[in-house]
Amino acid sequence: MTGCPQKIAFLGMGLMGSRMASRLLAADFEVAVWNRSPAACLPLIEQGASQLNVQHIADYPVILVCLADDTAVEHVFEQIQPYLQAGQIMVDFSSLSVNKTLELAQLAAEQQIIWIDSPVSGGTAGAEQGSLVIFAGGDAEIISKLQPLYATLSQRVTRMGDVGTGQATKICNQLIVAANSTLIAEAVALAEQAGVDTRLLAPALANGFADSKPFQILAPRMATAQYQPVQWKVQTLSKDLQNAVSLAQQYQLDIPVAVRALQQLKNHQQHGYAEQDLSTIIEQVKQPATAEE
Repeated sequence: MTGCPQKIAFLGMGLMGSRMASRLLAADFEVAVWNRSPAACLPLIEQGASQLNVQHIADYPVILVCLADDTAVEHVFEQIQPYLQAGQIMVDFSSLSVNKTLELAQLAAEQQIIWIDSPVSGGTAGAEQGSLVIFAGGDAEIISKLQPLYATLSQRVTRMGDVGTGQATKICNQLIVAANSTLIAEAVALAEQAGVDTRLLAPALANGFADSKPFQILAPRMATAQYQPVQWKVQTLSKDLQNAVSLAQQYQLDIPVAVRALQQLKNHQQHGYAEQDLSTIIEQVKQPATAEE
């Protein structure tokens, strides 16, 4: 491969994948899309994408994947594996466990398929604006050759090391975001009880030591109970935080703040908020009796 191929297969048209595929189309990449629910592909097809037939996936030098979790990526890889050919590159934007990434990368390598883990951070807004940050793990030369593709989707891509290190970095990123979200909810709920106009929290704390992108996104939503559109699903952050806790256990590292945040997110998820926005976690904080069930 002398340069970044323009012909791309993209599997997974969820909140992130659909927006990323749209940007690639706008940048004149030739994109074929696939989703377990085919209807999700229709808006992209209207923008100029083609419908991917997985039996013809060998026609695409680069295969992009953006799916929900370990199980989804493994299942899709099993579907396409018989049709893959040596030399293809798989770029996985999903957020997976390190162990599953290493397992799938090994299976791919047995067919001379190059696996690059490339989880992203920046949410749906970042996906729409092309301002994501990407943590890449894998062959440095391949990552460099993929720069035109990465540049369409992100403000920055950093190679973190070998395969799996991109996912390890994303796990650390999500640990901070997920655990911080529970603390933001506690702060907004406490401020409300103390008589603060919580709509003023985000602008008041802007650029101070407590400020962050999650705070600027979540605090206004929490203050006004406006939880749409969904930017981060509760179940997604719960899954990512579980990956962080599991990885820490693997290294016998005690991370009690993350463990407690995971308990809160799991409890919230079990009370019917799995598909809801992360900002809804404040509803649990406001009902401590329910949260402690």
